[in-house]
Amino acid sequence: MAAKLSGPSGGSGGVEQNAEINVTPFVDVMLVLLIIFMVAAPLATVSIEVDLPPAVAPPQEAPPKPVYLSIQPGGALYIGDKPTDLGRLGEDLRINIPRRDPTNERIFIRADSEVVYREFSELMNTLQDNGFYSVALVGEDNTTASS
Repeated sequence: MAAKLSGPSGGSGGVEQNAEINVTPFVDVMLVLLIIFMVAAPLATVSIEVDLPPAVAPPQEAPPKPVYLSIQPGGALYIGDKPTDLGRLGEDLRINIPRRDPTNERIFIRADSEVVYREFSELMNTLQDNGFYSVALVGEDNTTASS
């Protein structure tokens, strides 16, 4: 802020504040930016003419809906939100994966932390016996925990 000195000698009197904004530096910066953009804009255009062929890409299919297997303590098994059991698991998975190769489909397993290892192992063996080898385990993201 600028200050204006007042008084008879010019220096020993009260100090009065000047509340006007000096816009000259702002205008200078804006003019420099304007000149830069005026010079750079023609350089960004391509001056060589090329007859490009049309790009016609086939429409992409929507990504397949992932298949989630959930296992609760006690062995309760679900495909998505539909209950199943180990005996029907292969058939139910093939029903839930229509129009795709079920053996190449990734199966996401959500197992409760209280599930016994024996139950989880039986689930994995049943998946392998039915030709499902691509399995991913889903865990809770715990990024807030201190290490």
